[in-house]
Amino acid sequence: MSVRITSGPAVERAGDLAAILTNLQEHDVLFIDEIHRLPRAAEEVLYPAMEDFALDIVLGRGPGARNVRLSVPRFTLAGATTRYAMLSPPLRDRFGAVYRLDFYDEPAIAAIVRRNAAILDVPIDDGGAEEIGRRSRGTPRVANRLLRRVRDYAQVRADGAVNRDVAREALARLDVDDLGLDDVDHKVLRTIIEKYDGGPVGIETIAASISEEADTIMDVYEPYLMQVGFLQRTPRGRVATRHAYAHLGLEVPAHAQQALF
Repeated sequence: MSVRITSGPAVERAGDLAAILTNLQEHDVLFIDEIHRLPRAAEEVLYPAMEDFALDIVLGRGPGARNVRLSVPRFTLAGATTRYAMLSPPLRDRFGAVYRLDFYDEPAIAAIVRRNAAILDVPIDDGGAEEIGRRSRGTPRVANRLLRRVRDYAQVRADGAVNRDVAREALARLDVDDLGLDDVDHKVLRTIIEKYDGGPVGIETIAASISEEADTIMDVYEPYLMQVGFLQRTPRGRVATRHAYAHLGLEVPAHAQQALF
């Protein structure tokens, strides 16, 4: 058994996916990242493959065209996506199990930081790994990005070794605070609080105020702000919570206290 890996954007035509399927061995695992980006024609190739382990191929064109069904080895299909709702219902319903991956906790992220520091040959102690992990939003790719930037700082200012103080100083220079919020996160919260009295305010208005795309705010920044309890999404727009005021060191105005408390 082996694992074959591809991604939705890499499969441009139905024939590309058919070639991958016919080259699988018995009990192989086919992993498709960003599966929601599969072209519709390629997606339809998967339907008989998932249900009957077969491929339906049309040979020829016009009146002489004929359909040929090819058997494919029994395989396991695993798909990954951050846009589950963008999967078409016929494809979504054919999966036998759906799992949601949650954010990593801080000890797990710290362990990932230590492992990647060893790969990068960066001396790091437990305090440095924990500090980077605490500010990584529970996401390994964020932790890896911060680790590289802390490494760069350490090589210039700290003889290449990373400890808690070095990590704090490096991340402060990157405008990453104790909870992993960066400059754009702070701009979003301060815009809602200082310009629009804490909200509610529409996402398009926020985007225009900080010169960011609305989709970027919704997909990249808003989920984490909601997860840490700094932002509420209401029918009338976005509202900053009392935790956001406290984190920014701001006093909740009198007119907002009743709504927030």
